[in-house]
Amino acid sequence: MAHSIYRTYQALSTAPVETLWQTLTNLADISTWHPLIDSTNAPRGLTAKPGLIYRVMPRWVPIPIRIFVERVSPNELISIRMFPVPGLEERVIYRLESTVWGTQISYSVCLRGWLSPVAWSVLRPYASKVAEAIAHAAEETAASALPSKPSGFEV
Repeated sequence: MAHSIYRTYQALSTAPVETLWQTLTNLADISTWHPLIDSTNAPRGLTAKPGLIYRVMPRWVPIPIRIFVERVSPNELISIRMFPVPGLEERVIYRLESTVWGTQISYSVCLRGWLSPVAWSVLRPYASKVAEAIAHAAEETAASALPSKPSGFEV
């Protein structure tokens, strides 16, 4: 019997869309903000492109996972598929949307296969933090890019 689990998590960010997009597409640095990924074999400077396949090491199990980048719409959407173990397929969609209050980040995850209930019990606490982690990482990047005020001067 095939199981399917689908959830979407959202966060709002004050970081510019371009900074959020760069955070999402910089595959070598994904482990710095993603709560589920410990490391990746993507070289520095490699960005997500359709058809790209790379590996990541999850934080919770020492088994490399192959990731396939399905679709990329610049500054808007990235869709990827993962096949961590036989009996489990994961599809993740990152979506950015400008709003009046900032940029909305959506992280949608769909698990399919007979192992999906077991995998979801492990992933759920981490999955709920991904959108917030993206927002936080991009906001830190944007803040560090601002010129600093010289000390001793008042405006």
